[in-house]
Amino acid sequence: MPLSGEYVPSTWDWVADQVETYERTGGAEANTLRETNIPIVIITSMGASSGKIRKFALMQVEHEGEYALIASKGGAPEHPAWYHNLVAEPLVEIQDGPEPHDYTTEIVTGVERQAWWDRGAAIYAPYIEYQEKTDREIPVFVARRVD
Repeated sequence: MPLSGEYVPSTWDWVADQVETYERTGGAEANTLRETNIPIVIITSMGASSGKIRKFALMQVEHEGEYALIASKGGAPEHPAWYHNLVAEPLVEIQDGPEPHDYTTEIVTGVERQAWWDRGAAIYAPYIEYQEKTDREIPVFVARRVD
């Protein structure tokens, strides 16, 4: 069941542009994090405060059909805004290619978190530096497809 409501694009122009291009081309364009060539996915969530649809790109950290959503915010002392959205409403859509699908998310801890963290760091090594920069443990959500 797709999320519904008014969509409010990101206030960061490059994020809004990437989301728009990725969706318009079914993931054929704007499908990497800027110049890194690291694949991304588009996450659609419900805004915790606004109740509006929000969309953003994250690294594609996929394993056996599940995805890690790593709330790094570049090692900032606070969580990214989307973290609060997923805590308030764990149902999201993830688009990894032409079509989005419904997923439910949960924060993982312990051994499971470490396994997903290691997968993420193997794809995007700066996650390790981000964790070193901040006193907070960077949360890791796992998204599992809803059938």
